[in-house]
Amino acid sequence: MIQQFDKRNENIKVWIDGNLYHRNEAKISVFDSLSQGGDAVWEGLRVYDGKVFCLNEHLNRLLESAKSMAFEKIPDIKSLKEAIFTTLKANNMFDDTHIRLTLTRGEKITSGMNPKLNQKGCTLIVLAEWKPAIYSGKKLKLVTANIRRNSPLCLDSKIHHNNLINNILAKIEANNAGVDDAIMLDLYGFVAETNATNIFMIKNEVVFTPFADACLPGITRGLIISLCKENNIQLIEKNISVTELYNADQVFTTGTMGELAQVIEIDKRQIKNKGKILDHLKLLFRKKTKLSGEKII
Repeated sequence: MIQQFDKRNENIKVWIDGNLYHRNEAKISVFDSLSQGGDAVWEGLRVYDGKVFCLNEHLNRLLESAKSMAFEKIPDIKSLKEAIFTTLKANNMFDDTHIRLTLTRGEKITSGMNPKLNQKGCTLIVLAEWKPAIYSGKKLKLVTANIRRNSPLCLDSKIHHNNLINNILAKIEANNAGVDDAIMLDLYGFVAETNATNIFMIKNEVVFTPFADACLPGITRGLIISLCKENNIQLIEKNISVTELYNADQVFTTGTMGELAQVIEIDKRQIKNKGKILDHLKLLFRKKTKLSGEKII
């Protein structure tokens, strides 16, 4: 699955450290930590009907990730919101929009790995694009990747960092297999997530999802867990094997960029798609996007 260029994005303006630049002029220094070592944290946000969905949840996670990475001179939530709203209004974007919010450790005084070389404070990038949900109207085919998802022993997935090589290697396997995405296992062989989204399965009208041990505890994942509890849908977090996914009644993925997407095939095994729980959850999620979110001001 390759996203296509949207002509509406030809002249978008990108926020970098307090200024808006045409996309062709939006650049960071070669001494920035993002280019030096992928040393940055990020969030993906969506805009629905004039509101940024789950904005505080995303910003809190961004700041927690930055704190975990020992960033210095981290901007506060008020200034982050101001940058986001200013960018959206400059681009006249109030719906059908995806925001890539990136906070780097900042520019170094000379090339090197040591964070002590960062003496200017963080770099903030707000990239907003016209972009529908990536899996909109699509049913997914997945393959199990050979590359394993990082455990907290290696690099804690609770830090939403920009070093995505682990996920990219899994995505390459999916590309080579001619499918949409790859399922990543943890170091014990249990399902963690896909290379881009969290994953759920439904069996006998019970919703299951992996423990958030080797996966990012996604904002949409948490929302689905809450919606299940609020609507008397039984939900269990547990270790899940790929075999269990093969034999599930339904399998679906969740993510800000992908929303809720049905999985119809894993490793050439067809998923039954038995029951109506997934359709019900999609309706509940859509209702949430219409009623929730922070108004762009």
